[in-house]
Amino acid sequence: MNMKLELFVLPVSDVDRARAFYEKAGFRLDLAKDVNEDFRAVHLTPPGSEASILFGKGLTTAAPGSAQGLYLVVTDIEEARADLVGRGIEVTEVFHDANAVFFHGHDGGQIVHNGAGQGRQAGPHPERASYGSYATFSDPDGNGWVLQEITQRFPGR
Repeated sequence: MNMKLELFVLPVSDVDRARAFYEKAGFRLDLAKDVNEDFRAVHLTPPGSEASILFGKGLTTAAPGSAQGLYLVVTDIEEARADLVGRGIEVTEVFHDANAVFFHGHDGGQIVHNGAGQGRQAGPHPERASYGSYATFSDPDGNGWVLQEITQRFPGR
C-alpha cells in the first residue's frame, strides 16, 4: 500500500499575512474558507508539488513559527533562489554542508552546525551533487523552509 504525504498543517499567527506571503512566493491558492469567527482555512500548493500546506484559525495548537525543516526540492538551486528573491522573499545565499547528506539544523533561517561539527559552506556543492546544495527562508512567523537541489534521485525514490 502506498502512503503519500499530502498536506502539512502550518502554524501561523496571522492568516491573511501568511496567505499573502505564500501567494507572493508563488504557491497556488487551492481553497480559502471562512466558516465562522473561530475557524478559517487556507490551502496552498507550492509550484509543481503534490503536497500542500494548510493554515488558518482553529486548525492547530502548535505555536506559530514552530514548523522547521520543510523541504522544497528544486532542480536548480540558483534559479529557484533567484525566483523567490525576485518575488521579494528573503532567502539565504546558496550553501552546502560538506560532510552531510542533508543539513542538520535550522534556526531563524540560519544553518547551525551538524553533529560532525561542520557548518555550512558558501556556494553550491562543489560537484553540484544531488542532495548537496541548499538555501533557506522563513515565513513571517518564522516557519523554516529549505530549498534543496536534487537533479538525480537516490534509487527507489
